[in-house]
Amino acid sequence: MNIPYLTSIVIFLPLLGAALTMLSRSESAIKWSALGVTSLTFLLSIGLYLGFDPAVSTASAPQLADVSSSWFPEMFDVKYFVGIDGLNILLIMLTTLLGPIVVLSSWTYIGKAHKPYYTLLLVLQTGVTGVFAAHDIFLFYIFFELTLIPMYFIIGIWGGENRVYAAVKFVLYTLVGSLLMLVALIYLGYAAGDAVNGGVFTTDWYKLVSFNMPLEMQGWLFLLFALAFAIKVPLFPLHTWLPDAHVQAPTGGSVILAGVLLKMGTYGLVKFCLPFFPNAAQEYAMLFAVLAVIGIIYGALVSRAQSDAKKLVAYSSVSHLGFVVLGIFAFTTEALQGAMIQMINHGISTGALFLILGMLYERRHTREMSDFGGLASSVPVLTFFMILSVLASAGLPGLNGFVGEFLILIGSFKSTVLDSPLLVALATTGVILAAVYLLYMVYQTFWGALENEENANMKDLNSRELGLLIPLAALMIILGFAPAPFLAKSEPAVQDLLQTIETKRIAAEEMASMSEGMARWTLEANDVASALTPND
Repeated sequence: MNIPYLTSIVIFLPLLGAALTMLSRSESAIKWSALGVTSLTFLLSIGLYLGFDPAVSTASAPQLADVSSSWFPEMFDVKYFVGIDGLNILLIMLTTLLGPIVVLSSWTYIGKAHKPYYTLLLVLQTGVTGVFAAHDIFLFYIFFELTLIPMYFIIGIWGGENRVYAAVKFVLYTLVGSLLMLVALIYLGYAAGDAVNGGVFTTDWYKLVSFNMPLEMQGWLFLLFALAFAIKVPLFPLHTWLPDAHVQAPTGGSVILAGVLLKMGTYGLVKFCLPFFPNAAQEYAMLFAVLAVIGIIYGALVSRAQSDAKKLVAYSSVSHLGFVVLGIFAFTTEALQGAMIQMINHGISTGALFLILGMLYERRHTREMSDFGGLASSVPVLTFFMILSVLASAGLPGLNGFVGEFLILIGSFKSTVLDSPLLVALATTGVILAAVYLLYMVYQTFWGALENEENANMKDLNSRELGLLIPLAALMIILGFAPAPFLAKSEPAVQDLLQTIETKRIAAEEMASMSEGMARWTLEANDVASALTPND
């Protein structure tokens, strides 16, 4: 699809839709304008998908790029720079797909203040899409921070009983991490500017990647960036904000939080931490892998202990995203490919689970599994989608969750950076534990005796709810049986990224060795000069 500025249109069309929504007067007009804008955005994003050629190298520039001149000529090389590459195309598609789904899921769930709610949803979509599309790290930071504002209000106004506490906790955790990243970003921009940009501060991703950073700089800069992204994932033990945010958020908020907001953290690790600080990333790889595996097991065990179905699924995200972090720090093509596709898989299957739990909550106004039971006989269609989503989330072969987890485990097992089969074996137990807590939820909710009259009289899915779940269910099956076309979109970019990391790692070590040799030579020369100098 040859539309000028298509990437920018996909980013900012929801923001324009937010303005139109604010001008709408009736509740019906507000909903339909939000649905129309998000649906049009998704249709336009298909043009990005079809127009992206994975065979074109990503080492020099992204495709379908929109670039402005520097915002501060001769002072700072900071500009509007967005585009599509193999690392972001699937995440952008997931974001635009979830847009109309989240709007439809809120159709009857949101009972007050419709105008600000749908406006904030549209602003949030612009922020998330901008995060994935940005190729200027300062622009990335602006979009990254922008997502905090609408999500804070969505949780804090339309959430549950403890919504204010959950919203404040969400913002504080993320804000602390992102401010530390800002400090590192400024330092990095000046250092790279002096080295590769004629002394001008730069935040251009491609110029930053071309900067061979000295080893002594990498460690603390990596940790500041990685901390911000680890909070966003969230990686154990920085995960405590997530269950509160998920449980208190309305259904639409939970779907977009699980579907794409958490992926901002894992995407940041891949896009920035690995290529900017390759030596430090490999040095700390085992630490992050161990925390990821702890998160896999801990998240699964805590999920099994929950009585609230929504909190169970919330803790499952800690476990599932632990697999993604493990794959990122394995530094193999298979594991990183698995991490990339698992970001998409988690957004689809966990998003579907939150949608279904929201439908149950609308009908019964409870999330306690003990309040249900026997639903398979009263709502068979809803039961089918629940079982499919659970099996996909548990990693059943033939469904989408299996593909990512399999690639991550295989790639991590052969990793020379981690070199720990025992760690991978422990991670594998997370697959078993996922089946335990997810099937437990299904059994408690949908099987057993149908004793409660409210459960017996529950209505099955209507046409709107079917429209929400059918696309996600289809993707679970398609990605499970035919993942190759989707993996092909990211494979060249992943291989290019790993090659860049290895080249920069070797260059940094050689620079350090030369510096050490020069320092030793200088010291020896000084000693010789001192010995030859006659004493007074």
